[in-house]
Amino acid sequence: MTTNPSPPSSPRPPAGLDARSAAVLREIVEQYVQTGEPVGSRTLSRRLPLALSPATIRNVMAELTEAGLLFAPHTSAGRLPTEQGLRLFVDGLLQFGELAEEDRTAIAARLAASGRSLEETLADASTLLSGLSSAAGLVLAPKSEGALKHIEFVPLGSGRALVILVNADGQVENRVLAIPPGVPPSALQQAGNYLNARLAGRGLAELRRSVAEEMAANRTELDALTSQVVEAGLATWADAGTGEPRGGSLIVRGQGHLLRDVHALEKLTAIQALFDRLENQETMLRLLDLAEHSDGVRIFIGAESGMFGAAGLSMVVAPARGQGGRIVGAIGVIGPTRINYGRIIPVVDYTARVIGRLLG
Repeated sequence: MTTNPSPPSSPRPPAGLDARSAAVLREIVEQYVQTGEPVGSRTLSRRLPLALSPATIRNVMAELTEAGLLFAPHTSAGRLPTEQGLRLFVDGLLQFGELAEEDRTAIAARLAASGRSLEETLADASTLLSGLSSAAGLVLAPKSEGALKHIEFVPLGSGRALVILVNADGQVENRVLAIPPGVPPSALQQAGNYLNARLAGRGLAELRRSVAEEMAANRTELDALTSQVVEAGLATWADAGTGEPRGGSLIVRGQGHLLRDVHALEKLTAIQALFDRLENQETMLRLLDLAEHSDGVRIFIGAESGMFGAAGLSMVVAPARGQGGRIVGAIGVIGPTRINYGRIIPVVDYTARVIGRLLG
């Protein structure tokens, strides 16, 4: 589903459901989101705005179960929504609105704090999403392919240096670099001067190739230690196999939320496998692809995204778009299928817009 948050309304019943069935399904899903427990007919009769007897409600529940929208987890009379039922709820029954102004102000202020690197800002965004949703927050920024503006090496002591890379659009990234013993601060400054003199609007991949050619032809006046610093500094942003810039940054926070209330071994195994997939490049590309083919927030329930298998998880993801609508990243939340969709959708949507402005 692709959606853009809008003011609350009273949605019409989805096709194939009358008003009574839609009301029962909506209430069961809303109770499931709150408690995770099966909902029985007596509870529904007390909560539904319609004057329906428990017997009538049981008949409606039986029809919804036969239609594949509800199921009984055990022999009790209570019902839970299936993934198909959740999809129908999200597509046709969910009511959500604009994010409260105080929430918008807090998100924008927290992410716009100056003096931080790009990675610190993205990590903060992921932590923010996790806290607001009580699920795992994820933020993906694709690799930077634009021109570079400045590179600097700052000594940290104990055989380490900080490599600072400033892109032409003002984004700042940094890495901690292990340097050979005995490298003086002057060598770090010389390494920075050498690279900055060769930027000339180049991107990282082009700069790396040019420097490698110079060094192979012995056309530099750098000493051995400074040459090692230059090579190691450029390598911190390169993929070990291809030498090209690394394929972006995927930052995930709050994975522990996914393990709450997980008792079945097969679900625990599936979630652990998800953690492993979140570490690899293929997952980053898949997330970008899911976000790119969307104008707004997309909601994937259960196995719909092709990423979760049978782990019983849902994902809400939105593209972060910069100037001209260019994709500069993806923002999302992964949680159990009973996440609070009405709360999370506007949070993800607004956070994606803020990150889009920051990265774009």
